[in-house]
Amino acid sequence: MTDAHKIDAPEHVVESGLDRDGRKELCDMLGGALASTYVLYHKTHAYHWNVTGPLFYSVHNLTEEQYEDMAAAIDELAERIRALGFPAPIGLKAYTEQSTISDVTETPDAGTMIRELALDNQHIAGSMRKIVEKAEEIGDSFTADFVTGRIGTHEENGWMLSALAMGDERTKTP
Repeated sequence: MTDAHKIDAPEHVVESGLDRDGRKELCDMLGGALASTYVLYHKTHAYHWNVTGPLFYSVHNLTEEQYEDMAAAIDELAERIRALGFPAPIGLKAYTEQSTISDVTETPDAGTMIRELALDNQHIAGSMRKIVEKAEEIGDSFTADFVTGRIGTHEENGWMLSALAMGDERTKTP
Protein backbone atom coordinates (compact mmCIF):
# COMPACT_ATOMS: atom_id res chain seq x y z
CA MET A 1 0.00 0.00 0.00
CA THR A 2 1.45 3.37 -0.96
CA ASP A 3 1.72 6.24 1.52
CA ALA A 4 -1.01 8.07 -0.40
CA HIS A 5 -3.41 5.28 0.55
CA LYS A 6 -2.50 4.86 4.18
CA ILE A 7 -5.47 4.63 6.45
CA ASP A 8 -5.61 6.62 9.66
CA ALA A 9 -7.39 3.86 11.58
CA PRO A 10 -5.04 2.44 14.18
CA GLU A 11 -3.76 -1.07 14.23
CA HIS A 12 -5.23 -3.03 17.12
CA VAL A 13 -3.51 -5.58 19.30
CA VAL A 14 -4.04 -9.19 18.30
CA GLU A 15 -2.80 -11.93 20.62
CA SER A 16 -3.71 -14.97 18.54
CA GLY A 17 -0.24 -16.44 18.27
CA LEU A 18 0.37 -15.06 14.78
CA ASP A 19 3.47 -12.95 14.26
CA ARG A 20 2.65 -9.24 13.79
CA ASP A 21 4.88 -8.79 10.73
CA GLY A 22 3.45 -11.91 9.11
CA ARG A 23 -0.08 -10.68 9.80
CA LYS A 24 0.78 -7.29 8.31
CA GLU A 25 2.14 -8.83 5.12
CA LEU A 26 -0.88 -11.12 4.88
CA CYS A 27 -3.24 -8.17 5.38
CA ASP A 28 -1.51 -6.23 2.61
CA MET A 29 -2.08 -9.21 0.31
CA LEU A 30 -5.70 -9.51 1.45
CA GLY A 31 -6.11 -5.79 0.74
CA GLY A 32 -5.01 -6.39 -2.84
CA ALA A 33 -7.50 -9.25 -3.14
CA LEU A 34 -10.21 -7.02 -1.70
CA ALA A 35 -9.38 -4.29 -4.25
CA SER A 36 -9.40 -6.74 -7.17
CA THR A 37 -12.64 -8.33 -5.98
CA TYR A 38 -14.23 -4.89 -5.61
CA VAL A 39 -13.28 -3.89 -9.16
CA LEU A 40 -14.51 -7.25 -10.51
CA TYR A 41 -17.73 -6.81 -8.51
CA HIS A 42 -18.28 -3.43 -10.14
CA LYS A 43 -17.44 -4.73 -13.61
CA THR A 44 -19.75 -7.73 -13.19
CA HIS A 45 -22.55 -5.48 -11.93
CA ALA A 46 -22.05 -2.98 -14.79
CA TYR A 47 -22.19 -5.78 -17.36
CA HIS A 48 -25.29 -7.16 -15.63
CA TRP A 49 -27.02 -3.81 -16.13
CA ASN A 50 -25.90 -3.29 -19.72
CA VAL A 51 -25.96 -6.70 -21.42
CA THR A 52 -28.17 -6.93 -24.52
CA GLY A 53 -28.88 -9.42 -27.26
CA PRO A 54 -29.67 -13.14 -27.38
CA LEU A 55 -27.51 -13.87 -24.32
CA PHE A 56 -29.27 -11.25 -22.20
CA TYR A 57 -31.21 -13.58 -19.93
CA SER A 58 -28.34 -15.99 -19.30
CA VAL A 59 -25.71 -13.32 -18.70
CA HIS A 60 -28.05 -11.11 -16.66
CA ASN A 61 -28.95 -13.94 -14.27
CA LEU A 62 -25.46 -15.44 -14.00
CA THR A 63 -23.80 -12.10 -13.33
CA GLU A 64 -26.40 -11.29 -10.66
CA GLU A 65 -25.52 -14.47 -8.77
CA GLN A 66 -21.84 -13.68 -9.10
CA TYR A 67 -21.92 -10.02 -8.03
CA GLU A 68 -24.10 -10.87 -5.03
CA ASP A 69 -21.54 -13.48 -3.95
CA MET A 70 -18.68 -11.00 -4.44
CA ALA A 71 -20.48 -8.35 -2.36
CA ALA A 72 -20.50 -10.77 0.57
CA ALA A 73 -16.88 -11.76 -0.09
CA ILE A 74 -15.74 -8.13 -0.09
CA ASP A 75 -17.23 -7.73 3.38
CA GLU A 76 -15.61 -10.97 4.58
CA LEU A 77 -12.20 -9.95 3.20
CA ALA A 78 -12.37 -6.56 4.92
CA GLU A 79 -13.52 -8.10 8.19
CA ARG A 80 -10.71 -10.67 8.07
CA ILE A 81 -8.18 -7.86 7.68
CA ARG A 82 -9.73 -6.14 10.70
CA ALA A 83 -9.72 -9.37 12.72
CA LEU A 84 -6.00 -9.71 12.00
CA GLY A 85 -5.46 -6.28 13.52
CA PHE A 86 -5.12 -3.89 10.61
CA PRO A 87 -7.40 -1.35 8.93
CA ALA A 88 -9.15 -2.45 5.74
CA PRO A 89 -8.32 -0.49 2.60
CA ILE A 90 -10.70 2.31 1.67
CA GLY A 91 -11.30 4.53 -1.33
CA LEU A 92 -12.31 3.74 -4.89
CA LYS A 93 -9.13 5.31 -6.24
CA ALA A 94 -7.03 3.04 -4.03
CA TYR A 95 -9.05 0.02 -5.14
CA THR A 96 -8.59 0.72 -8.83
CA GLU A 97 -4.87 1.38 -8.32
CA GLN A 98 -4.31 -1.79 -6.25
CA SER A 99 -6.53 -4.04 -8.36
CA THR A 100 -5.08 -6.48 -10.83
CA ILE A 101 -8.45 -6.36 -12.65
CA SER A 102 -8.98 -3.57 -15.18
CA ASP A 103 -11.80 -1.14 -14.58
CA VAL A 104 -14.57 -0.97 -17.15
CA THR A 105 -14.77 2.09 -19.40
CA GLU A 106 -16.96 0.90 -22.29
CA THR A 107 -19.89 -1.42 -22.86
CA PRO A 108 -18.77 -4.33 -25.05
CA ASP A 109 -21.01 -6.91 -26.70
CA ALA A 110 -22.28 -9.80 -24.55
CA GLY A 111 -19.68 -12.26 -25.87
CA THR A 112 -16.82 -9.94 -24.97
CA MET A 113 -18.37 -9.29 -21.55
CA ILE A 114 -18.48 -12.96 -20.62
CA ARG A 115 -15.00 -13.70 -21.98
CA GLU A 116 -13.55 -10.79 -19.96
CA LEU A 117 -15.35 -11.82 -16.80
CA ALA A 118 -14.24 -15.44 -17.25
CA LEU A 119 -10.59 -14.38 -17.54
CA ASP A 120 -10.89 -11.94 -14.64
CA ASN A 121 -12.29 -14.64 -12.35
CA GLN A 122 -9.53 -17.03 -13.38
CA HIS A 123 -6.93 -14.33 -12.75
CA ILE A 124 -8.22 -13.59 -9.25
CA ALA A 125 -8.27 -17.31 -8.44
CA GLY A 126 -4.66 -17.62 -9.53
CA SER A 127 -3.50 -14.54 -7.65
CA MET A 128 -5.16 -15.69 -4.43
CA ARG A 129 -2.97 -18.79 -4.28
CA LYS A 130 -0.09 -16.64 -2.98
CA ILE A 131 -2.32 -15.49 -0.13
CA VAL A 132 -3.02 -19.09 0.86
CA GLU A 133 0.72 -19.82 0.81
CA LYS A 134 1.43 -16.81 3.03
CA ALA A 135 -1.40 -17.68 5.44
CA GLU A 136 -0.10 -21.23 5.76
CA GLU A 137 3.46 -19.95 6.20
CA ILE A 138 2.47 -17.87 9.25
CA GLY A 139 0.11 -20.54 10.63
CA ASP A 140 -3.18 -18.77 9.85
CA SER A 141 -5.30 -21.76 8.87
CA PHE A 142 -8.56 -19.77 9.02
CA THR A 143 -7.44 -17.29 6.36
CA ALA A 144 -5.94 -20.10 4.26
CA ASP A 145 -9.26 -21.99 4.33
CA PHE A 146 -11.32 -18.87 3.64
CA VAL A 147 -9.20 -17.80 0.67
CA THR A 148 -9.09 -21.38 -0.66
CA GLY A 149 -12.90 -21.27 -0.73
CA ARG A 150 -12.80 -17.99 -2.65
CA ILE A 151 -10.39 -19.54 -5.16
CA GLY A 152 -12.90 -22.33 -5.78
CA THR A 153 -15.71 -19.83 -6.25
CA HIS A 154 -13.74 -17.76 -8.77
CA GLU A 155 -12.66 -20.89 -10.63
CA GLU A 156 -16.28 -22.03 -10.85
CA ASN A 157 -17.38 -18.56 -12.00
CA GLY A 158 -14.68 -18.60 -14.67
CA TRP A 159 -15.75 -22.05 -15.83
CA MET A 160 -19.44 -21.09 -16.05
CA LEU A 161 -18.66 -17.92 -17.96
CA SER A 162 -16.25 -19.75 -20.28
CA ALA A 163 -18.89 -22.39 -21.00
CA LEU A 164 -21.37 -19.65 -21.85
CA ALA A 165 -18.79 -17.90 -24.05
CA MET A 166 -18.16 -21.17 -25.92
CA GLY A 167 -21.87 -21.39 -26.66
CA ASP A 168 -21.74 -17.81 -27.97
CA GLU A 169 -18.84 -18.70 -30.27
CA ARG A 170 -20.83 -21.58 -31.80
CA THR A 171 -23.64 -19.24 -32.79
CA LYS A 172 -21.33 -17.13 -34.98
CA THR A 173 -20.65 -18.01 -38.59
CA PRO A 174 -17.00 -18.63 -39.49
